[in-house]
Amino acid sequence: MGVDLRPVQTSDEEFLFSVYASTRADEMKLVPWTETQKQDFLRMQFNAQRQHYAVYYPKAQYHVIERDGEAIGRMIVDRSEDTILLMDIALLPEYHNAGIGTRLIKELLDEADKENRPVQLHVETFNPAIKLYKRLGFVKSGEMGIYHEMTRQSASDARRQIALDHRTEDKIKGVKADAR
Repeated sequence: MGVDLRPVQTSDEEFLFSVYASTRADEMKLVPWTETQKQDFLRMQFNAQRQHYAVYYPKAQYHVIERDGEAIGRMIVDRSEDTILLMDIALLPEYHNAGIGTRLIKELLDEADKENRPVQLHVETFNPAIKLYKRLGFVKSGEMGIYHEMTRQSASDARRQIALDHRTEDKIKGVKADAR
């Protein structure tokens, strides 16, 4: 299975919209709107998201995820000096649970470890992908409305934290032993 990332091109516009719309499909089932109203709403939200990203993350990199040359998703990453922000990773529904997202995120984590940077993301509190993120070492580091901010420290930072935790535990044990 050949999975690759390629830069977004102008001709990808409709595909990117379809990926975005697929991420909102469950929500759209709950509203009593016509199909036209749903499409108009989704288009408005898609455009608002793009404008927001362009203003607040001007250096973000936008990629189409391809499997064997076929476009199957999108991935947006902003690399600042000290943090890698996974802004979005989304696959068309028929490609969910195939290990593709996991593989791409692990590649991003490997990059972060080599550069000694944490990776952050924001995920809706009800998104089942939270389980994947936890499995990959992300922990909740904040809340913003309906979103959890999750962070995965670089491997060297994680090792330092584990060592610090062990030293703290040893000190606590020493204090308890002295108290006896």
